[in-house]
This record gives sequence, structure tokens and C-alpha cells, in this order.
Amino acid sequence: MRWAVLYARSRQLPAAFAALLVATSAVWLLGRDGWNGVLVALALTTAVAVTAIGLSGQDPELDRTAARPWPVRRFAHLALIAVVAGAVVLGIQQLGPAQVAASVIIRDAAGLAGLAGLAATVAGGQFGWTLPLVWCAIAPFVRDNGSTAERVLAWLLQPPQTAAATWTAAVLAVAGAVAYTAWGGRR
Repeated sequence: MRWAVLYARSRQLPAAFAALLVATSAVWLLGRDGWNGVLVALALTTAVAVTAIGLSGQDPELDRTAARPWPVRRFAHLALIAVVAGAVVLGIQQLGPAQVAASVIIRDAAGLAGLAGLAATVAGGQFGWTLPLVWCAIAPFVRDNGSTAERVLAWLLQPPQTAAATWTAAVLAVAGAVAYTAWGGRR
């Protein structure tokens, strides 16, 4: 169990969790009276972005000397980001009068974590925040005229039971988990 504590500290997880709580609370406080899908997407993106920074270690040579296999740790780390981000947003929205469907929050948390995994694999763990932030910045400006391509681009903001949004999030989650688990953050 000591390895888990050392891993958490080397990846700055305590600081990332504190930043996640502060950032998510700030988004909720700013929009608590008008809580909607856009604010949920922003809160989740913020939560994933601040925690994704630790997807690679400080010293690649030290990481290679680990006694436990890295793929298990990588997958657990990415899954933890999705679960904690989703749980915090689900919990914090209970404080206000308006709520977004839990299925949307779970879908978006998984997809955003997958994007963070892809970004960490391609550009390095310190840049794990980039793809989730870029997609969140673009999604509100995509006109939704009912086409599948536009629903895919704006998957973060689609209502529950939108097949294109669910499939997009699932593909991103699996692709990000497989890439990051297999190869880790770029060095």
C-alpha cells in the first residue's frame, strides 16, 4: 500500500484533488442558479484538466524501476480521474435546484478522461489537459442541426440518450484508456 501513497505523491494527486474541488466549486458557485449542460461540461473539463497534469512522472528513469507493472497503475489513474470528476460534479449539483442527468455527467466524465489519456500519450502528461479543454471550447459553438457529425462534435452538450454522443464518449474513453495504459505519457 505504501507504493500507492508514493505514486499519488509523485503524480501530485493530493494537490490535483484539492484543485479539482476548488475549480468545480467555483464553476458551480458562478452558475448555481442557471446550472445546465454547458456548466456541467465546463466543471467536468476543469476537473479533468487539473487532475490530468499528473499523468506522467517527473523522472522517466525512476518510473522504469517500479516493482509493480505500470499499465495497471496508468489505467487506475485514468479511471480515477473520470470517477472522481464525475462524482464531484454529481455531488455538487445536489446543492442547487437544477440538475443535469447523471447519465450525461458519467458519459462526459468518461469521454473527457479518455481525451486526457490521448493527450498525455501524444504530447506528455503535463499536456493532458489540452484535448479536453480544446473540445470543451469548441463544443458550444457547434450548430446542432441534427446531423450526426455535429452531434459528434458537440457530444459534451448533447442530451441523454443521444446515440452519437454516447458512442463518441465511449470511443474516446476506450481509445484514451488503451493508449495511455499501453504507452503512458510521452517523455
